[in-house]
Amino acid sequence: MNHTPAANDRTQNTRKCVAMLLLAGAAMGAGAQNVLMTPPPKPAAPFNTLSAAAANAGLTACKPAIDRLSSLAISGTQANEVLLDWDRKRPASSPVFSLTGLEFSNGSAAMSIITVPESAGGCTVAAERISVAPLSCQTIATQELSGYRATRLLKTLTVYSDPKEGNSTVSLIDSPPGCLVIRRYVEFGWKPPR
Repeated sequence: MNHTPAANDRTQNTRKCVAMLLLAGAAMGAGAQNVLMTPPPKPAAPFNTLSAAAANAGLTACKPAIDRLSSLAISGTQANEVLLDWDRKRPASSPVFSLTGLEFSNGSAAMSIITVPESAGGCTVAAERISVAPLSCQTIATQELSGYRATRLLKTLTVYSDPKEGNSTVSLIDSPPGCLVIRRYVEFGWKPPR
């Protein structure tokens, strides 16, 4: 290594030039670096048409149940739309019957949500998510429902239940070349978590 004053000056100048280039590059690319280093914004949650329609209709008795179940139903959807029935003479205490169409990037499904106010203050709720899978029902049962108890009701209909989840079932209906899947949840006396 050459330790002459000229060589030392060249080394110092080289270091200064490199430092200046790095600083200049950082300054010029600051905007781009900020964009690259900032995590991408989270996609906006899909608009909850059932919750909005229930609020617009004045359906207050079981609104927390409607909000919770419909939020779960639309998670991951690109769009959703609702068909809603209730007693217009008494919307604040009316049972609610809804069918929500769910549009995903790779398919679609439907969710039926029913709420019935109870005199003791809770709600009876029933929800069914209906979809078609491009697989055989046996494949779905093997992949997703291990540990569930199977009860064959018809030659083409088997109902699966999880012993730990007594209020929900999964029904698989053979529909070659696919499978009709109905995920069902029922609860009496549902109250919002505190």
